[in-house]
Amino acid sequence: MNHFALTIIGRDRPGIVSRVTEILYRLGCNIADSSCSILGGQFAMILIISHPEFSGRENFGDAFLPLEEEGLSVFLRTLKPGGEKHPEITGDLCLISVYGADKPGIVYRVARELGEQRINITDLNTKLIGSESRPVYVMMLEAILPENFSTEDLAGIMSDLKEELQVDISVRPITPVSL
Repeated sequence: MNHFALTIIGRDRPGIVSRVTEILYRLGCNIADSSCSILGGQFAMILIISHPEFSGRENFGDAFLPLEEEGLSVFLRTLKPGGEKHPEITGDLCLISVYGADKPGIVYRVARELGEQRINITDLNTKLIGSESRPVYVMMLEAILPENFSTEDLAGIMSDLKEELQVDISVRPITPVSL
């Protein structure tokens, strides 16, 4: 089975997910993994898709042309074998939340600290909430802690960064639930 990374970006409006997934369905593609979000006024979607017979972009022909004609940007990349698989990462999951005044460097400083501690960020979302006169920057990160590293250890490290950036940072464990 061949896998592809499909990215769609464009001005947000209702129906984009429906249009994209209809094209994929009609082509006989399977969606293995996906993420969609509104960033500013732009809709952003990335999907890992597969097709039992397609081996490259040329197999898709002009299937995405209607999306491009509607003002969406479409990018398709063929993945190398194994590129669709989730890596085997062991460790405890945690949620890191950051709230504060909007200013440059918050994402960088938090990400740098986590990288230096060998903490793997598995999901990161940011947004501006509040009013135009009193905006609040919010960042939520899901991360996997390395072996022998606790959420308490991370909270201690983040307390110094919290003071430096003048933001509120909290760390809590995520307990997986078996279904």
